[in-house]
Amino acid sequence: MYVLKTKETDTSVIEFIEQVDNPKKREDAYRLLDIFTETTGFEAKMWGPSIIGFGSYHYKYESGHEGDAPLVGFSPRKAKISLYFAPGDTKREELLNRFGKHTTGKACVYVNKVADINVDVLKELINQSVSFLQEMYPSK
Repeated sequence: MYVLKTKETDTSVIEFIEQVDNPKKREDAYRLLDIFTETTGFEAKMWGPSIIGFGSYHYKYESGHEGDAPLVGFSPRKAKISLYFAPGDTKREELLNRFGKHTTGKACVYVNKVADINVDVLKELINQSVSFLQEMYPSK
């Protein structure tokens, strides 16, 4: 049986950020913490060992797999900063065209530093992702 690895934990977000080796990346993590907190209105929580998530939703796929995940989040990883937005949202691509320097994976958007991106578009991406997931997975 599949066991979900990324669960909300009681680990301190500030302690996690303080452990980020690179001072510039740590500074960007605090900036993102402020942006995500202010934009979502949710308190930051650690999800698994390295994802800072905001809000949560419960999903259930046709396969029967289900679980909880943050609505949006980020992780200041060694190579790049990972930003987590809803996959499958058609408006995401449109916003990413105006976002700035980034690369994408299935659910992640990767950036080198906050200075490379348009913060106003980041806020739009956060709001769009939260709205999309809350509509797709309404809380009961």
